[in-house]
Amino acid sequence: MPGCCDHTDLNCPVDATIRLIGGKYKALILWHLVGNTLRFGELKRLIPRATPKMLTQQLRELEADSLLVRTVYPEVPPRVEYELTDFGLSLKPILNALYHWGADYMEQQQLAITCSMELTHP
Repeated sequence: MPGCCDHTDLNCPVDATIRLIGGKYKALILWHLVGNTLRFGELKRLIPRATPKMLTQQLRELEADSLLVRTVYPEVPPRVEYELTDFGLSLKPILNALYHWGADYMEQQQLAITCSMELTHP
């Protein structure tokens, strides 16, 4: 199919979705924020492989794309919390599908799930 989903085509639904959630840790951040309001340190503990710089970058991109909201409380030291917007929450079925697909794949490969992710928001 000529022209389908090439990088100059901005009207590809799959490409649009991947551009929003396809960052290195974006799906993990979104997963952990479903039903939760978390601080940076909590996200860092849940996603230990993410460097602070990378986590900050991914959070900023998700905020710029209106998937999460960052709230800064005027305290000393400042308290910053992250939570999903309604738009971000609309990704819940996609995140659950990713979890199920990955869990099935890992089971077929006889790999144990050893991360902190659990299907807590079916």
